[in-house]
Amino acid sequence: MSEIVGTLQTMPNAKLSVDIPNHTWIGDLSAAHPEVVFQVVTSIPGEGTGIGLVRLKTADPLPLITDIQSRDDIEDLELLWKHEDEALLQIKTVNPLPLLPVLRAGVPLRMPFDIQNGVATWEVTTSTRRLSSLGDHLEDLGIGFTIESVREIDASQADQLLTDRQQEVLLAAVEAGYYRTPRESTLGEVAAALDIANATCSDVLHRAEGHIIHWFVEEHMEV
Repeated sequence: MSEIVGTLQTMPNAKLSVDIPNHTWIGDLSAAHPEVVFQVVTSIPGEGTGIGLVRLKTADPLPLITDIQSRDDIEDLELLWKHEDEALLQIKTVNPLPLLPVLRAGVPLRMPFDIQNGVATWEVTTSTRRLSSLGDHLEDLGIGFTIESVREIDASQADQLLTDRQQEVLLAAVEAGYYRTPRESTLGEVAAALDIANATCSDVLHRAEGHIIHWFVEEHMEV
């Protein structure tokens, strides 16, 4: 067992530039509006549909929202909030092609990530096998990509899996005794200490836990 663990002390952290197909709504519209940043805040990809939160960063989001809503591959769109130069949308698409390689390879994609002028910037930390599988699935679907960098990180650097916000909320929960048995604080108390809503606290913790669990299973268990 010690020999197996010894082989799992490093893992690749890769940054990729991925060409979003122009027959998808986000590929088409981001190429047509190269100045706009489409930030995918979170996403649930599926084989037939995909649901995501997308932040638009542009001088006037309303015309672009209208363009998105008129697309045949958009099944549902909700405007969650809008400021002068930003808007947050919840979108359900019937063509989740850009994220299918991630789903099929079983790779945890770091969120959020940006798409601009038809190109997505992805960062993944996973096993070498899964990274290779991601490349194969991208190629199988005809999606162009460039690996911008790959570096090996030590397994003790698991915090690379988490955003700064996820680390902040997770550490607050640990310090408050939220993960002790029995629990020494509630989710509401952790949220109150951070001055955030219960739902926000729950969502951030859930995503952080998911990244850590995926990393642990990939690196230390047979799947």
